[in-house]
Order: sequence, then C-alpha cells, then structure tokens
Amino acid sequence: MASEIMTLNMGPQHPSTHGVLRLVVELDGEVIQKITPHIGYLHRGIEKLSEHRTYHQTLPLTDRMDYLAPMHNNLGYVLAVEKLLGLDVPERAKLVRVIMAELTRLKSHLVWIACHALDIGAMTVFLYAFRERELVMDLYEMVSGARMTSNYFRVGGLSRDLPAGFEQKVQEIVDTFPGHFDTYEGLLTKNTIWLQRTIGNGVISAEDAIDFGISGPALRGSGVDFDLRRDLPYSGYEDFDFKVPVGENCDTFDRYKVRLVEMRESVKIIDQALKKLKPGPILADAPQVCYPPKESVYNSIEGLIHHFKIASEGFPVPEGEVYMAVENPKGELGYYIVSDGGNMPYRMRVRPPSFVNLSAIEKMAKGSMLADLVAIIGTLDIVLGEIDR
Repeated sequence: MASEIMTLNMGPQHPSTHGVLRLVVELDGEVIQKITPHIGYLHRGIEKLSEHRTYHQTLPLTDRMDYLAPMHNNLGYVLAVEKLLGLDVPERAKLVRVIMAELTRLKSHLVWIACHALDIGAMTVFLYAFRERELVMDLYEMVSGARMTSNYFRVGGLSRDLPAGFEQKVQEIVDTFPGHFDTYEGLLTKNTIWLQRTIGNGVISAEDAIDFGISGPALRGSGVDFDLRRDLPYSGYEDFDFKVPVGENCDTFDRYKVRLVEMRESVKIIDQALKKLKPGPILADAPQVCYPPKESVYNSIEGLIHHFKIASEGFPVPEGEVYMAVENPKGELGYYIVSDGGNMPYRMRVRPPSFVNLSAIEKMAKGSMLADLVAIIGTLDIVLGEIDR
C-alpha cells in the first residue's frame, strides 16, 4: 500500500517557530519528508532604509534585527563604519563593549534555554532563566535607559560612560550566574525525557554545516572549532582567555551543551574585562565624527552647534567598501557597507546568522518525527526580526 503524503502548515503563528515563520511540512504519517520555510511576514527593509539615513541614524535600525542581542547588532555596525573611517577607539570603550557584548550573549542564551526547554515541556527552567535575564535587562536600563533596543554604542565609542554602581552589579552576576547554570544542568542534562528528545535529534555533520554556511553554536555543536572572537578577533578579544566549546555528535544535545559552556565562558570574559577596566575616555578623538560631551552641548553655543551639525548632517565616510563580522549569540553577524564618500551608506548588506542557519532545517529534520521538529527549531535559536530584516 502506497503511503499518503500530507502537507501541513506549521505557523506562521505557531509558538514554537519563535516568530512569524511558516514551515510547509510534508509528512508520511508523522515522519518528515520535506520542509519548505516561508519568510517575509515581518519584513521591514532595514538594509534599504539604511541607504537613506546618515551613519548615525542607521544605528538604531540595527537594534531591531536580533532584538534579543541588540548590542551585538550595534557592535558589528559601528566596527564596520570605524573600519571605513580608520578610527581607533579608546581602551575603556573597547572593554565596555566587550562587557556589554558578553552580557548580551548571556541574555540571548537565557532566552534560548528558557524557550527551548519550554518547547519540549520543561517549564521550571523557563521561569528560572527569565529570572536571571531580568538582572541583565536591569544593566541594559542602567547604561542606555532601554531594556531591549539599547542604542548604546556609537561610531567612535559609547554614547555615555558607565553609571555609578554598574560595575558592582556586573560583579554580582559574575559571582552568582555559575550557580544558576548548575541549576539548569541539574534540571536538564541527565533528565531522561530531555535526553530522549535531544540526543540523536537534528543531526548535521561538520561538512554539511560548513556547506550550508551555518555559524555560531550550531556550527560548533557539529564539531567545527571556529569562533570569530578568537580566530578573527575584534574589540580587544585577543587579550582575553576563554575556551571555545565544540560538540562531537552533531545533534541537538551537543548544541545545548555548547551554549551552556558558552554562558560560563562569557562570565569569565566579563570578569577579566572588569579587572582590566580603568578610567579614561569613551570616545575617539575625532570631533568630525563623534558627538561632543553633553556638558559642552548644554553649556556652550559651540558645543550645541557641533552636536546639531553631526545629528542633522552626519559625517562623510571615505569612499570604499568593507565587511566586518562579529560573533553574535546565534553565529556570524556581518555588515558589508559600500561608501561613495557621502554621509550615508551607498549600499549596506547584512549577513545574518539566523537566516543562514534556518536554511539547513530540512537537512536536519528530514526523516525525523514531527514532534522532533519543535526541538530542532529551538536548537537553531532563530529570531525572525533578523531573518526578515
């Protein structure tokens, strides 16, 4: 008797798709034969919008892509513009960027483990992880006034220095978070149901992962030892001591373990950065690019005019093109910018990790059960705002 193929729409409003993603799934019984992802339900045209805004005005658009990792979006963009300008950033600004980037990695991975566990039926981890995430959100609010779309980094440095009490709050996270990670592992790592749902699920070999262009924890979970922070360092990451975890079995469980170790390593990086942090300037000595200090804006007409000129007209960027990538919590986030010498990007193209990682979903899920697809989506840790940028 010939099998009958059933076509099922999963999404675009399905809770496990983590955004408005529609998956057209072809099933033989409950076994997946084919998956076709359909995107575009959230499309905002950020790359085209950036071509009609000055370099400073483009910065807030980057927050809205991976809204769980806005500081990484900002960091990749400002590093690309600084590369075009040949601009050197002060040491304090570099260290603060590293601290905020690693706090953001923690924040993003906490949402991942919370939602991934909830998708598979473990509600307690969801509650715990969101409790810890609130502590990082409080730090976001301290430095930028916003809890999600931070817009804290600037071309040339930072929008403002760290507020009083910030370093003590970060030290509390460094001291307490490893214990929370132990709790998550105690709830999941040897849990029979968790092991049955993750081991051997969503397998993709190192060769296939490289061919698809997968990056980040999903790539390292397939045994590929590559991390931009170590292998193509930026913002001073070459001065930090940290381990890059890799998996062996290329499955959902390995990707889970990789992210857990990454959170522990992020805490170590933050601790090292705190110890290195010294008083100093937070903006490059480039008045044609950087906003003047607020004291100057408030108390002198020259400072006000300077601020108004940069805010309204922007600044010219030398003609040329550049690609700059950072290690986003999901993988390689790259910005390709072409300048024609004006005050706006002539062209901007974003290389988003979630978009590329999503392309491998059929390879990972074919032959699996429909119920396993939920775990595979979770293990990719996609964000649709970045896919439909």
